[in-house]
Amino acid sequence: MTLLRRLVPLALLAVAVRTAAEEGVRPVTESFRYARVVTPGAAGPNRLAVDGALLSGSGARAGKPLLGDLRLFAADGREVPYLLVAPVRREPAWVRASLLPIPETKSASGFEADLGALRRIDRLRVSGLAAPFLKRLRLEGSGDRARWTLLVAEGTLFDLPEEGLALTEVAFPEGEHRFLRLAWNDARSGRVPLPSRVEARLAGTGGAPEPLRVAVPFERRASEPGKSRYRLRLDAAGLPIAAIEVAVASGNVLRDARVLESRLAGGRLVPFELGAAMLRRAERDDAAAAEMAIRLALAPAEAELEFLVEDAGNPPLDVTSITALYEGLPWIYFESADGSPLTARFGAARLAAPRYDLEALRPAITRQGGPSPASASWGDRQPGGAVAGPAAAGASVPSGAALDLAGFRFSRPIPQGPAGLTALLLDAAVLSVSPHLSDVRIAAADGRQVPYLLETLGEPLVLKLPVPQKADDPRPRSGAGEARRVSFHRLELPFDRLPGARLELETTSRVFTRRVALLRERIGGRPESSGTFPEVASATWEAADPERNAPALLLDLPADEGRELFVSIDDGDNAAVPLVGASLLLPAQRLRFVREAGAELTLVYGQGSLAAPRYDLELLAPRLLGAPAVEAALAPAVPGAPEPEAKSGPKLFWAALVGAVVALLVLVARLLRREPVPETAEKPKAGKEGPGEG
Repeated sequence: MTLLRRLVPLALLAVAVRTAAEEGVRPVTESFRYARVVTPGAAGPNRLAVDGALLSGSGARAGKPLLGDLRLFAADGREVPYLLVAPVRREPAWVRASLLPIPETKSASGFEADLGALRRIDRLRVSGLAAPFLKRLRLEGSGDRARWTLLVAEGTLFDLPEEGLALTEVAFPEGEHRFLRLAWNDARSGRVPLPSRVEARLAGTGGAPEPLRVAVPFERRASEPGKSRYRLRLDAAGLPIAAIEVAVASGNVLRDARVLESRLAGGRLVPFELGAAMLRRAERDDAAAAEMAIRLALAPAEAELEFLVEDAGNPPLDVTSITALYEGLPWIYFESADGSPLTARFGAARLAAPRYDLEALRPAITRQGGPSPASASWGDRQPGGAVAGPAAAGASVPSGAALDLAGFRFSRPIPQGPAGLTALLLDAAVLSVSPHLSDVRIAAADGRQVPYLLETLGEPLVLKLPVPQKADDPRPRSGAGEARRVSFHRLELPFDRLPGARLELETTSRVFTRRVALLRERIGGRPESSGTFPEVASATWEAADPERNAPALLLDLPADEGRELFVSIDDGDNAAVPLVGASLLLPAQRLRFVREAGAELTLVYGQGSLAAPRYDLELLAPRLLGAPAVEAALAPAVPGAPEPEAKSGPKLFWAALVGAVVALLVLVARLLRREPVPETAEKPKAGKEGPGEG
């Protein structure tokens, strides 16, 4: 009876799958962005892994089913049914092995593990080694103990309680083996005894499968002292990433790290934390133990992430790679009638997820102990159609209202770029005129506004300033003694007005402690205070490492007017601390908007009475979030350019001149229109007043 129960489901599965494969399903007429060849491992049931190229090319996003737009087609165009099978959620089965030590050499020792029979396995677990230990290893597998297959060329196992690091399992590709041979690398570390227990995990019995790892391009960005910022560019938005893993070249690491992305809040885009963790790495001899992954509480919605590391007093990390980890991904089950290649098509965002009759067979497919499907393989991803990307067409984004450009004092052209989502970085010239950005608008050639979302970046906008120059105290001196103890340095800002910022100071000194104050010229206000230099910020600057220069100092610079700054350093009875560099860290702001093909756009600002724009963010957000953006920057503005009021002088002169000319012409016209005076009233009679009259 038991044998009959096992055979009936398998027979039903074979019949149903064969029927579905022969029958096919209705053809799909939707256009797909991508196509890939799928090569079955054999005729019959097949298993196909989900990879990064498939995930990034799929158009199913924003709450839609994962890979809902995937379709498989046979050579004759028939659609081939498939199932997405989730990984098993149960405790895995482990098989204990008997151990035999291998012959020791000068630089290696280890053991052979015998499972007693051929087993399909994918992981080895070692228990009972006394902590702490950190060992490199090499692992091989065999079915007959005569021919060996390399499973892991170089792995590491460790248990370091003080560092909070432990890893006692090593994963390898799934395969059938009876014998496992593990060789420890003893070249630069002490030998370890035989473990008390060694086990191998039976593949497919449960447990978390190995995550999919996809390399992520990254670039280092500007940042404030004590922090390192990296911009990560994912292959697509809305990817189901579970963690971000960081690799460094060398060294011990113990630093806080965060992963952030832009999210809509209060009408603008602001940094939002997806996950945080403590990065840990410990080096011993020639091996390293590490836990360098940041788990994400939420999957990213954007294609651009920020990776932030708190360096504190340490030098920046030498990051060599950043990897996205995908966990819990399903695998694809399909049936091949004759083992012929299939074509997978995907990347159609509007296509609904399929539902095949094959769904009725899911319990039999996922039942433990059934036959293992053959392993199918992917071909390269190729363009499969001319379907526009999520932000390629801007026609569906409503335009803004008409804009009167007469009241704006500044107008700057936005560089040309491709159609689609654009992220325009605002420079210091814009921030100096419009610190709150309420009067900033994007104008099209037809005079209408282009709606945008304002985005505040985590990274600062860095302005390099001239090297501070030594100067005298700008305030009335209280005495010669104070003048000798306090040194002053003068700085000039590039603009008269700036929003709140931070001033970064650098020095070559290494061991010191000083009180540093920032003085700024006061302009306007009460007559008695105008022209003075009050203290606007102060901090203690300390350094105690004679092997490297002191960390930079940050001073908060409140929003105010005045270009002239003075830095005072209380040196006491010590040598003066030199200042060798200064930078201004401003808040970085971007405008996200959709550009139409060939559109000529202009950025206008400088109308202080204008309220902040109110665009329909509910309509804009789906277009401006989750799509890759083309970065753009304004042409550099000349620091120190005349203020808008000064620029209006020539215009006022010509307007007054034209007005005077018009008034003169009106006066002349009025004089010409007057009636002539009668001659009798103008001239005396000739007989009475003429010459020679007697």
